[in-house]
Amino acid sequence: MFGMFGMGSSEVVVILVTVFILGILPLVLTIWALVDILKNEFTEYNKVIWVLVVVLVPVIGFILYFFIGRDQKIKTA
Repeated sequence: MFGMFGMGSSEVVVILVTVFILGILPLVLTIWALVDILKNEFTEYNKVIWVLVVVLVPVIGFILYFFIGRDQKIKTA
């Protein structure tokens, strides 16, 4: 099937992996960050700020949230 497009099976695998890494993985990580933000408590407007950062700048937003924002959650006993 892919032979008519001049692609072998290795090229198809590279395309599928690239689509996963560049498309699906950032979407999954963004949703994961949003779920984590929404189910936890933050001080003042931090929850709203983190939701906006993750939604408006998805790739950088979830990276920043997982390295910086998760420490800002209010710890419950």
